[in-house]
Order: sequence, then C-alpha cells, then structure tokens
Amino acid sequence: MFSFLKSNETKYYTIPQIDLSRKPRDIHPRFDYLYSISTVDDSKAYLGHPDSILLNNGDILTFYPEGHGKGKIIAKRSTDGGVTYTDGLKNIPASWADSLETPTVFRLKFTDGSEKLILISGNPKWPSMPTPLGFNCSVSDDDGETWSEFERFFDKDSSFPVCPIVSMASLIHLKENGKFVDKWLGIFHDNHFINYKTVLTFENGKMHWSTPEKYLSNYRETEKKIGVCEVCAIRSDKGYGDRICLIARANKKRSNSILFISDDEGKTWSKPKFLPTALNGERHKAVYLPDGRLYITFRSIILSKSEVKKQRKNLGEHNWYSEGLVAWVGTFDDIVNLREGQYRIKLAHTYLPKQSEPSIVANADTGYCGSIVLSDGTVVTSSYGIFFTDEKEHGVYNTDKGRQKRKTCVISKRVNVNDTDELVSKR
Repeated sequence: MFSFLKSNETKYYTIPQIDLSRKPRDIHPRFDYLYSISTVDDSKAYLGHPDSILLNNGDILTFYPEGHGKGKIIAKRSTDGGVTYTDGLKNIPASWADSLETPTVFRLKFTDGSEKLILISGNPKWPSMPTPLGFNCSVSDDDGETWSEFERFFDKDSSFPVCPIVSMASLIHLKENGKFVDKWLGIFHDNHFINYKTVLTFENGKMHWSTPEKYLSNYRETEKKIGVCEVCAIRSDKGYGDRICLIARANKKRSNSILFISDDEGKTWSKPKFLPTALNGERHKAVYLPDGRLYITFRSIILSKSEVKKQRKNLGEHNWYSEGLVAWVGTFDDIVNLREGQYRIKLAHTYLPKQSEPSIVANADTGYCGSIVLSDGTVVTSSYGIFFTDEKEHGVYNTDKGRQKRKTCVISKRVNVNDTDELVSKR
C-alpha cells in the first residue's frame, strides 16, 4: 500500500514563480504582451473548462461548455495566434447542444499520413438530470471545418456501461515494437475515483473503443483514499520516447499530486509517488516546447501547513489554498525524478469574491486549459475563471455553480518562454 506521510510537513516550492498578473513599472515594452489577457468569450455569467487544438493552417479552435461542465459546446476561432477570437464553426453539430461534460479535443496522426481531429464529451451524473452514461465522440476529417454528430460509447444500454468524468482527460498515441501504430490510449475516471483506460482504433473508417479496464487496480486503496483523477499522460522525448508518465490530481486534498510511470505502453504502472509542491494541482495539461522542455498548466493547490497558516486571513478554515492558474516549466526528467523543475508562472489572477487586486491567494475555480504551441514557440493557453473585478450593478448572476456577482469567462494568454527565461534570470 502507498504510505501516507501524515506526520511530515508538505514542503512549499522553492523554485521562482513569475507573476504575470502584476506588470512591473520598469518592464521593457517587449514584455508587455505577457501581462495582457485576451478574452475568448465573456457573453454569459459562467463559461468554463476549455480545450484547444492548433489547425494545420495556423488557426486555433477553442471549445468549452456553456456552463460548469455541462452545457452546449461553444467553439471559437483565433486566426492571429490567440490575440482575438471570433465564432469558430459555421455548422456546429446539433448533438453538441446536449453535452453533459467539459469537451476534450485531440489530433490523431495515422501511420499512412492522414489525420483526424476528435472531440470527446462524457455523460456523468448531475443532480436532477437524466444521463445516458458513456461518452460521446465527434470526428473531423477536414482539419476542423466540419464535425460528425456525436457517437456514444459504453452507455447504459451497452454491455459495459460507465459513468465517466473528464473523458478523455488524456489520449496518447501508442507504440508496438517501438513504432507508433494506429492506436490511442484514452483515460478517464468515474465518481468512485476508479480510473479506466480504453484503446481507440479505426476499422474501415469506423471508430472503435476497447472495453474499459481498471488500470490502477493494484493501487485501489491509494486511488480511492487520495481521489486519483483527471490524469495527464506525457510521453518522454518530446512525445516520441518509450516511457509514459501520468500526473494525477489528488482530489481529496490529502496529498500532493501523484506520479505513475509505465515502460510498456500503459500495460503496467509503477508504484505511485508524491510530486513536489511545484507541480501540485489539478487538471494538468502538458505541451512540449521546441527546445524539449515541458510547459504544464494546472490549477495550483498549496497544502504546505506553514504557507496555509501564513495566508489564513484570506482563507477561512480551509486546510489548503490555490494560487490560481499556473504554468510549470521543466523537463520530463525533472518529473520522473521528483525534482521541482525550473520555474513557475502565474498566468493571470482569478479573483475571490472580496478581492479587488491580485494576491498570492486566488480563486480555485480555474485551471482546466487548452494549450497549443505556435511555430515560433509561443504557447497559447485558454482557460476559465473570474479574471476581472467588474460586478453586476444590481443583484447577482444565478449560475449552475451558484450565485456570483462577477462573470466567469474564457480567456487566453500568450507566453514565449524565451521571454520568461529572461525575466527569471534577472530576478
């Protein structure tokens, strides 16, 4: 069994963190863009949980639900590298209106050189709402111009019904005998924190998912006690290597995030290990930079007792707090060797109800991201949260996340790490 280090202090991170929510007075104008926020959509009281895909023509498509998780899927497009956004699709499939889960989107590259895009949305249980269970898939064969209607898998009428949450949190290209094949490993969890894997293949153009398997059964007690979920899968060597690591959210806030490693294409997984606080958080999303480093976004979670005590006046009675929307810069080797990495970036401040200016403590309702890397190495990250302090003049917004006076919107940030590297070096 995984040993909980209850008596030991969870350490705060020691690597630098750049704060892009406060622009220094003496900053050079060429860094100004780092402190800017692009609004993807603020048309509703609550919009959240985006994911993004880079098209072959350089456009960015960003997808998100109209609401907290559930809600019709909205698509926006950027033709200028994430600076501005307009309506994304001319003909959105009618079935996307009935989405019950945050969408995830991936590019599938086949061994014959062809490509597909796939958008996936699960059907979890929501209070007072019916669900067919299973998950839905929509495919584009023309690089995002048109999409198929949802096709549902493993619903309540199937031989293996599942109730997935964030499906697929990860979808990773698989190898056989050291070479990529036309198979992809998908990962999701259910409301009991049972984590499943399923393999996607295509036969004569028809989509097929293998029967879901409980791939962490050997660590079931850990999985349940920690609340292992929303797993980020990363392949070594810029996505071409033979080792896969998993960074798992520890939903029950009893430990830092968890690391698993596989050297056999996900057939077996190493014993879980705690990651350092520099990487602790929820809904990790990783992309490789041109120089081989990783850029990982997530919702920061701080469990360090000394830091929580220091921030107590801002927290009420929580035993944790969030620094909000954060990115981590480091290497694959840093992760698997449990090192802190190089530095962190606070991308933007997400405001708590009574905050009027940025603070180290932030609203934790953020962190689900879509990140893409442009040809010049700039990372464009879309996320959601309360990024602005404007309040409704009269009354509150009634949302499916509760009553609030400020809007939860979708934004994007542009970061080239050559610039943040320079800012770190000057600290």
